[in-house]
Amino acid sequence: QVQLVESGGGLVQPGGSLTLSCAASGFSLDYYAIGWFRQAPGKEREGVSCSSSSDGSTYYADSVKGRFTISRDNAKHTVYLQMNSLKPEDTAVYYCAANTMRSRCTATMTPIYEYDYWGPGTQVTVSS
Repeated sequence: QVQLVESGGGLVQPGGSLTLSCAASGFSLDYYAIGWFRQAPGKEREGVSCSSSSDGSTYYADSVKGRFTISRDNAKHTVYLQMNSLKPEDTAVYYCAANTMRSRCTATMTPIYEYDYWGPGTQVTVSS
């Protein structure tokens, strides 16, 4: 059974850091692009960052560039999202998702429907 599970969310003060983990089971991450998305209340789900399996390339949304870092450990079947200098506007539910149609991330992580396996999400709240 294919499964993705996120962990590492929580409450953090502005300027703080969190590291999210996405653990996969039932399939190998080695062949697929893996993305992190987030959805804030009343807003659409947006792509935050993506890691390609084919060439190691990565994508970051402009809003997180320079603050977030995506990495993967295929041996541990886990993808990470290191989030630094967090801002209140980063508050959202964060999801990881696998794109089994591609091994390389697209420029804007679209179309979102290509991400066919999703985790249940983990809440990140940035507040003082």
